[in-house]
Amino acid sequence: MNLTIKQTIALDLLEDNVTTELVFGGGAGSAKSFLGCYWVLKNCLKYKGSRYLIGRSKLKSLKETTLNSLFDVCKLQGLLPSEHFNYNQQSGVIRFFNGSEIILKDLFTYPSDPNFDSLGSLEITGAFIDECNQISEKAWLIVKSRIRYKLDEFGIIPKILGTCNPSKNWVYSEFYKKQNDGSIESYKRFVQALVTDNPYISQHYIDSLHTLDQASKQRLLFGNWDYDNDPSTLLSFDQILDLFNNTHIPPDNSKKAITADIAMQGADKMVLTYWSGLIAENIKVIPKSDGKEVIDAIESMANTYGVPKSRIVYDADGVGSFVGGFLQGAKAFNNGAKALNNENYKNLKTQCIYKWCDRAKEGGYYIKDQRYKQDIILELEQLKRCNMDNDTGKLEVVSKDIIKSIIGHSPDFSDSLIMREFLELKQPFFFV
Repeated sequence: MNLTIKQTIALDLLEDNVTTELVFGGGAGSAKSFLGCYWVLKNCLKYKGSRYLIGRSKLKSLKETTLNSLFDVCKLQGLLPSEHFNYNQQSGVIRFFNGSEIILKDLFTYPSDPNFDSLGSLEITGAFIDECNQISEKAWLIVKSRIRYKLDEFGIIPKILGTCNPSKNWVYSEFYKKQNDGSIESYKRFVQALVTDNPYISQHYIDSLHTLDQASKQRLLFGNWDYDNDPSTLLSFDQILDLFNNTHIPPDNSKKAITADIAMQGADKMVLTYWSGLIAENIKVIPKSDGKEVIDAIESMANTYGVPKSRIVYDADGVGSFVGGFLQGAKAFNNGAKALNNENYKNLKTQCIYKWCDRAKEGGYYIKDQRYKQDIILELEQLKRCNMDNDTGKLEVVSKDIIKSIIGHSPDFSDSLIMREFLELKQPFFFV
């Protein structure tokens, strides 16, 4: 198999004694999947009895795409099914004549297994994750923690390879951006590879990339990770990342607060955020809860941090409507209520989203609790204007239902965060 220069550079990193995490890609047609399959196959043959993982967000996609690339590489290397390897479709395991194995894994974050307990007993020698931008950073780290099988016996260090096209998520912030600004950790590397780095690709494929829309062309043809040109976005990706680094904001115990996005059994998760001034100090997630658990959770957080009832804001729509009867003095947040101070917003929630984003742009918020960083980033990216051409109407944002359809769940983290702005609005009925 003829390797490209960029593939050779990546393979050198995958065989050194320093690099444990490598992301390769940045454009379509750069032979990303071939690299991953070649590396895994090479190691399975080199290290007798080794065990490698090939993963993707959904197993169905893996079998329809990445697995075909693996079989293509096998064919190029003269490896024949039944003679040199056997593939068990039911178990998703490929066994080689020398005892080595490749395990195919679904790495989607399912609500029933948010901590990837299904991978708990897994021991592997290395891992290749195709389209790693489609999985969570947590999934990446869990897989990395399982790389320990026969490493000392083979005299190698843990290695995890990810391949992907440009995407504004944890891959961007942890690999691409850090590599570019020189802050990447010594054990991590990012190798940019474009279609023009692949001399074996068809010119017809390159021509087809030129016909894409501008944003897709920037991503897939030119490998532009900063491709986001959506004028409706309320916060840029860099402004969202700044929220997790704004350590200049001092805590303010005179403005302690709790914001609660409430959900009950069978609904979305409940998210409670404790604030010291404009710092999100503690974000508590309760997957499912009944009425008593909701009240107990809010009161427990209030007692722990000494937050007065008047500084508690809760989502009063739907299941949250019952809270007021149990938390006397707490502030009800009615999303569809009229915007305060006669300002030109469709409703109260829209007003708080705009105000929250304006303050965030100026470096006015700090999300100190970063356990749910990637989830928060994903949700904040969806805060966008809509009906922008309406010059006379009120300001609007993309609806919650549309956001749900995009990210696959309710934006509970961002809902809890933006409610903090409610306490900063000048209102005649309570002091802030």
